Amino acid sequence: MSRVNHALKNMKFSMFFYLIFLVLQFVSRKLFLDNLGDEFMGLSETLRSFLGFLNLAELGIGAAVGFSLYKPIFDKENERINELISLFGHLYKKIGLFIIIGGFLLSLFFPIIFSSLGAPLAVVYYTYYTFLFGMGLNFFFNYHTILLQADQKDYIITSYSQSINLIKIFIQCFIVYYFESVYGWVSLELAYYVVNSYVLRKKIKQIYPWLNLNQKTTNSILKDNPVIIKKVKQVSFHKLGAFVTGGTDQILIFAFISIETVAFFGNYQMIFSRLLQLVNTAFSGTAAGIGNLVAENNKKNINKVFWEMMALRFYIGGVSVIVLYYVTEPFILYWLGEKYVLSKYVLLLFLLNMFIMQIRIPVDHFKDAHGLYQDIWAPVIQSIINLGTSLILLQYFDLAGVLLGTTIAFTIVILLWRPYYLYKYGFKANLWEYWRHFLILILSFIFTLITTYKLQKFIYLGNINFVNIVIYSLKILVLVVLIYTPVIYLSSLGFRNVSKRLLSLIKIKI
Repeated sequence: MSRVNHALKNMKFSMFFYLIFLVLQFVSRKLFLDNLGDEFMGLSETLRSFLGFLNLAELGIGAAVGFSLYKPIFDKENERINELISLFGHLYKKIGLFIIIGGFLLSLFFPIIFSSLGAPLAVVYYTYYTFLFGMGLNFFFNYHTILLQADQKDYIITSYSQSINLIKIFIQCFIVYYFESVYGWVSLELAYYVVNSYVLRKKIKQIYPWLNLNQKTTNSILKDNPVIIKKVKQVSFHKLGAFVTGGTDQILIFAFISIETVAFFGNYQMIFSRLLQLVNTAFSGTAAGIGNLVAENNKKNINKVFWEMMALRFYIGGVSVIVLYYVTEPFILYWLGEKYVLSKYVLLLFLLNMFIMQIRIPVDHFKDAHGLYQDIWAPVIQSIINLGTSLILLQYFDLAGVLLGTTIAFTIVILLWRPYYLYKYGFKANLWEYWRHFLILILSFIFTLITTYKLQKFIYLGNINFVNIVIYSLKILVLVVLIYTPVIYLSSLGFRNVSKRLLSLIKIKI
């Protein structure tokens, strides 16, 4: 099966499950907030952020080993794949042990950290240890899933994990609605981790019967793979930057504002992160496909595909951001109520960060495919800028200050540095070529943004109810698509190429 067909299969599975999952998440979120309270929902998100900090110990091993798997998969070197998965498991088990010990030590301070919490500490500990247990399973029993990801078979993970997750959420809704039980909600999280871990491990054994799931490893395997160990050390700094930029927001809000605000922040974050997750999962197979493309070393084709991906991400990100700007506030009003509506400044910063997260993906994928992790200072600088500016700005702008710190860090490192680094050491091409194409894409987006702003005034929402919001959203979507599509098609060669590629695939399917 070709790279494109693999990517399309991943997209179909991802779209199906995430659309169902998306609807259920919004329904369940409302139910959980009403019956479990803002405090508990803020607590669960804060505890996940703490565990995200502990997960820094993973140090980007998955990305480094994933990069190393592309060529053996392409060449069908099963023995080498077994060796790399064995190495991955050896490192992951050590890290899993560190995280469990670190997680236990952190929990000793909970009576101090959560001294002002209304809920009993028993709830805090049960919730926290459940999340910690789930993370531990990934390190000890499910590290083999990296092979499915590198082999462009993400749809298998998506189909099984999301099916189990959907069942879990349905049962959680029943338990919460009829019994308002926090312990029941958490216990189902625990059951999900166990069942999902068992099912995925069994499926991997079926797909790769030659894969040794219990291969014994020793420290000598580290000496036999010095390049991977070097990559791990480099990627670890990038993991640090990614966590500080995206994972410390809830911790800062909890520490300097309130735990209830974490829940308010989480409502908006859920809308935008789920949409990002939907798009990224739909295109998840492209990362491995790009790895295979780079392994073939056809520079002309690499450059062509890069700009196809950039144009597509600009288009998806642009349409999403513009529609969400007009739809998010009325949706929050209908979904949760006026109490949960945040300021326009917060919404704008959320959307700006979301747009940057979309358009960064092709640069990140091609950078990873080239194994370019040597710029270890960049994520350190990104972390310092993000934390420093967030801490200062939240004193003046409250919640918006936390997001603005992230925007500043994104702009300096992601938008300016990473393209330079990719073009200099990966593509080995003139950086002006990047900025020329990038400027065209930005201008086409800005033109659409301004034109939509002037024309949407003629679209009336009416009373805020479900039907009116859906109709209003569709009208805004149609308006944006009608403006943006011809503009980006005429201005961007990459968009014309990817449009032709997609149309030809549709014709073949028909």
